[in-house]
Amino acid sequence: MSEARTFVAAALVGAIGVLLGAFAAHGLKGRLSPEDLQVFETGVRYQMYHAPALLLCGLLARSGRPARASAWCFLLGVAVFSGSLYLLATTGVRWLGAITPIGGLALVLGWIALIPAGRQPAG
Repeated sequence: MSEARTFVAAALVGAIGVLLGAFAAHGLKGRLSPEDLQVFETGVRYQMYHAPALLLCGLLARSGRPARASAWCFLLGVAVFSGSLYLLATTGVRWLGAITPIGGLALVLGWIALIPAGRQPAG
């Protein structure tokens, strides 16, 4: 993913996270059980954690350090981890919880993929 696309992705992940957080606080409160609302908010929290991580990937790309794999892992992880939690909470389809760990694994791999970027001199 190019530097510019990584910044756009980071901005969109962050903006959508804020919107979904507001939606949870104002639109879903009272419509979902407290447990389902907490599940939804966990999705928002992890999405928001990874918006700055995507910005970091863009900054590393700007410095010539490899972070493309991390950016893709973070995007996939947010889509699968947070997305499955959003759907689980709002639809009650419990089997979606079985795919959530796949998204979590993608998020972990994104962080691990950053290790070489920190070890390589800027070029």
